[in-house]
Amino acid sequence: MGLWVLLPLGCFALLLPPPGAAEFSPSLDSDFTFTLPAGRKECFYQPMRKEASLELEYQVLDGAGLDVDFHLLSPKGETLVFDERKSDGVHTVETEDGDYMFCFDNTFSTISEKVIFFELILDNMGEDGEDQEDWKKDVTGTDLLDMKLEDILESINSVKARLSKSAQIQTLLRAFEARDRNIQESNFDRVNFWSMVNLGVMVVVSAVQVYMLKSLFEDKRKSRT
Repeated sequence: MGLWVLLPLGCFALLLPPPGAAEFSPSLDSDFTFTLPAGRKECFYQPMRKEASLELEYQVLDGAGLDVDFHLLSPKGETLVFDERKSDGVHTVETEDGDYMFCFDNTFSTISEKVIFFELILDNMGEDGEDQEDWKKDVTGTDLLDMKLEDILESINSVKARLSKSAQIQTLLRAFEARDRNIQESNFDRVNFWSMVNLGVMVVVSAVQVYMLKSLFEDKRKSRT
């Protein structure tokens, strides 16, 4: 995975690739879930080709506020996207040759860590076209000359695109389900906590009321004697 490690250095930060780091595979779809500690910033990179397409979607699954800062930088270091304290986002850019860097920043939080899910979708990376050309060479000169090769390729690409879209939707639904489950568990714990607090307050108030009523009757008995 193209993970860049961010090392805090006073008020500055040094961005270095770890030894043996590799970029995301050139497949159409890659997803990753990681924990971003409080006060930290994590960056990743993805090599891209010219005239390709990079789509990135992210969600904050858990953590106070469910928010994070997001940056997407071009190979020239230009800021293409900046989201400030967002819980999710979807961004698509047409790419050029070079390494694209995207960062998740939680430095504004001093206590709460965040669990972040993101997915990369790469289009027009060049490999599918090469495979199609190889197939055409294999078919040429055989008994399948009457086949409509272009129609077959179009059908295969359509099925492949729909399968990829289905896998993407399933991945996003799992991410939504994880975030909703975390919110529900947090609400459940909060309701239980305040219910116990209210119960404790009621018990204390009841005990005080009983003591005060008892003390009033005791004072009347003493005054009669």
